[in-house]
Amino acid sequence: MSQTSQVRQDPAPMDGAMLVLATLALGMASFMNILDLTITNVSVPSIAGDLGVSYTQGTWTITSYAVSEAIMLPLTGWLALRFGAIRVFVGATLLFTLASGLCGVSVSFPMLLLSRVLQGAAGASMIPLSQTLMTSIYPPERRGLALGLWSMTTILGPIAGPLAGGWLTENLTWHWIFLINLPVGVVVAVMATTLLRDRETPRRQLPIDYIGLGLLVVGIGALQILLDKGNELDWFGSPVISALAGLSAAALVVFVVWELGEPHPVVDLRLFGRRNFLVGVICLMLGSVAFFGTVVVLPLWLQSYQGYTPLWAGKVVAFGGVLALILSPIVGANLYRVDPRKVATFGFSTFAAVAFWSAHFTPDVDYWTLALTRLFMGVGISCFFLPLIAINLSGLLPQQIAAASGLQNFMRNLGSSLGTAIMTSTWDHIGIAQHARLVEQVTVYDPAATHYLAQLEATGLGQHQALAQLDRTLGTQAYLLSANWVLYASGLIMVSLIALIWWARPPFGVRPAGPGKS
Repeated sequence: MSQTSQVRQDPAPMDGAMLVLATLALGMASFMNILDLTITNVSVPSIAGDLGVSYTQGTWTITSYAVSEAIMLPLTGWLALRFGAIRVFVGATLLFTLASGLCGVSVSFPMLLLSRVLQGAAGASMIPLSQTLMTSIYPPERRGLALGLWSMTTILGPIAGPLAGGWLTENLTWHWIFLINLPVGVVVAVMATTLLRDRETPRRQLPIDYIGLGLLVVGIGALQILLDKGNELDWFGSPVISALAGLSAAALVVFVVWELGEPHPVVDLRLFGRRNFLVGVICLMLGSVAFFGTVVVLPLWLQSYQGYTPLWAGKVVAFGGVLALILSPIVGANLYRVDPRKVATFGFSTFAAVAFWSAHFTPDVDYWTLALTRLFMGVGISCFFLPLIAINLSGLLPQQIAAASGLQNFMRNLGSSLGTAIMTSTWDHIGIAQHARLVEQVTVYDPAATHYLAQLEATGLGQHQALAQLDRTLGTQAYLLSANWVLYASGLIMVSLIALIWWARPPFGVRPAGPGKS
């Protein structure tokens, strides 16, 4: 049984000042949400110290947000269909803003964690629905430009997060990384309500699939905690991680089987049966592994072994957004004049080339060399995210876009979690192995080692101090080699996607809704 609300199903595209303001509101919402995925990363030590918990406990401020958002992202399509895309978007924005305020005024760690859970759950719908609504307010021939403007938030959010978090923590307090959301959230909600209230999407009163919802919560929640805590708990050497892996695998297998047989599923898994959607989201997930892997490992290496502060490490990474900011609208505006597969191939190739170039860093690499590599990597980033979104959504009916956007953003988030977990763990383990290999070569029979120690002792260092300095030097070299390996692996991932993207088939556009369709 279904009931469709009496609303206009195909509102005309917006234009003029109304279009500009709506674009600004939707873009700010997406950017604010994506920013909060990474803005806390550099502030964890300050949060932990201020609230009297260990650094390990402090990282739950990141995990709690990621888990709740990961669970809610796939539900976006169901929520939009049941309550209407505009209502869900405005409600999610207001709830996200409230949760941000609660985070900012938290006086205890449990209060902060609960607020972060609410923030992630509320904000999950904002990203895919901002994308869905952005494409709906533009005429068909300009939807590439709309996607280009929207994709700027996806690219710049993870880059600006550490930079903004570092600056606010160093110059104000960690509370402000949450409190800055308050005015933005209120403005977005007011603008969206005012500008989009007459464009509500059709609603259907569907039964709630409680079993599917429960399986989703358990499966995705366990998977996200596994990815966030795996490196810290030594992966499958930990019974906790092993138990989470088993629980997640079992719940997700049963979830897939159940949803495919459920007449009213909470997640439309049949979208993965569409060739372009499947190819696009796999490329998006693996591309996010490479992108987020470098975004996370590079600042870690700079702060741990190159003497950079969180702010200056963020400045290096931020250069990746300069050309991306400029190119995304240009790529989007011209996307339907060029085969998106060709644009994505150029993006993959450029990212890979810069990654291979970066994989030859030396310990004395300077700030501007690092910044230059990130600047050119921004070209590759802007030229592969946007075409993948267009390919993902190709051939879908307008009423399928919200569900597809939710799944697409879930796969992007999964890729970012995988990239962060795998690349940081790999960087750490290879760094340890390389350090052990280098230490083995330091003997009294090695002329280079004895000469270096003699030079250190000539500066006034004692024997133990000289050995400690040598060990630090070897550590710097070892983790540089490890960082170079991560960059090289990221480049190889991008190269592998070039063949995969050509499995997608044109045409690459959203299907118009036919008469009587809802």
